[in-house]
Amino acid sequence: MSSDPDSKALGAFLKARRARLSPQECGLPVTDAGRKVAGLRREEVAQLAAISVDYYTRLEQGRVRASASVLATLARALRLDEDQQKYLYDLAGRTDARPRRRRPAQRVRPPMRRLLDQLTRAPAMVLGERLDILAWNAAAAALYTDFAAIPPARRNYLRLLFTHPEIRRMHVDWAHDAREAVAALRMEAAADDPDCARLVGELSLQDTDFRTWWAEHHVNTATYGTKRYRHRLAGDLTLDCDTWAGPDGSGQRLMILTAEPGSPSHDALLILTSWAASQPDAAEEPAG
Repeated sequence: MSSDPDSKALGAFLKARRARLSPQECGLPVTDAGRKVAGLRREEVAQLAAISVDYYTRLEQGRVRASASVLATLARALRLDEDQQKYLYDLAGRTDARPRRRRPAQRVRPPMRRLLDQLTRAPAMVLGERLDILAWNAAAAALYTDFAAIPPARRNYLRLLFTHPEIRRMHVDWAHDAREAVAALRMEAAADDPDCARLVGELSLQDTDFRTWWAEHHVNTATYGTKRYRHRLAGDLTLDCDTWAGPDGSGQRLMILTAEPGSPSHDALLILTSWAASQPDAAEEPAG
């Protein structure tokens, strides 16, 4: 594929931007004392944007056209301001795809809401697109955290798993659980979703494990499994996690955590949910 002027200009712009950034600014380790390259290497930009080095190289060389989602992750990786982002999209010929307006807020389907209200002995939450947490019951808040204290735009299961210290710490098998959640998000990433691209870009910059796992392209629906928690009040819990998809194609899923009857985890969960029953009712707020 031959390069056109815009492709060459895009490549030059990307080179210029990465030359102005240092690994330290982007949270990357500097392992070689005799570093001669000014700014970031191609490999480092690709790592931050969670794309392959070959793809990024071809992009700089004008041999491939970037999708809107890739441009979004590159904009975040290269720390572009608003004007620079506009210029990037213009060069790439993606002006019409540049996200300008947020999608309508996701709303919990009434049947999901009713089912959630009836689950008083099991932590449960409704997950929407990109694993956004749309609603939860009191037991889920008691197990994880006070979701109502988190801004709706930040209330995302994957984001909390990586960035919320308490939630991250309570997962005994955090690496396994987090990697499976990344794979679940990968199932949705085929669609050109700017919000998903922003989430991926944010976590790619903040967490080395996320960058590594996202680049592996592992996919998983993660509809069931076992999770082990070390809860600050209830102690050690081993819970079965089942996720049920809504039948209407909305993408909303009900995630429920239960324990084997008669097990220590079951008894601890009963105590936890009994305490939660005395707290405010289940909550719901729109997620963007």
